[in-house]
Amino acid sequence: MITSADARARHNGHMPAIPDSARSSITLRLLDHAEKHWPRLERVQVRYPGAFACVAGVLRGGETIPLCRLRYGGSAHSFGFAIYSAAHDRYQDAVLVTGLPIGTPQEALDTACTVHLAGLGHEPAPCRTSGATRLAETAAGSL
Repeated sequence: MITSADARARHNGHMPAIPDSARSSITLRLLDHAEKHWPRLERVQVRYPGAFACVAGVLRGGETIPLCRLRYGGSAHSFGFAIYSAAHDRYQDAVLVTGLPIGTPQEALDTACTVHLAGLGHEPAPCRTSGATRLAETAAGSL
């Protein structure tokens, strides 16, 4: 899921700051999406340092956890994605659950919440598996 360190080289150029209108749109889209799809979150918090939107989740108990960072590239609909790594205390470029390194703020929230909240009791919907995969899982379970 984490991309190579060489990806940082793409960020050395000037990146435009996120316009106020896009900031409002991002925040509202994330709040709405979190409310509908991530019940473990009481709300999301977004801060905007320069060309980035740093997203944190506030759990029902009040704990705040960093989730991800969106990188603005000029479009209010497509952002670069970096997941927060607690082990390294930083954001690391990564791909979304869609398999792409860029996407919507909602896709970024889904990816980050799948990673960060799965261990807290919120499991994502199960993936569909092929018959061969189910057969292999069944065989492994009977050992």
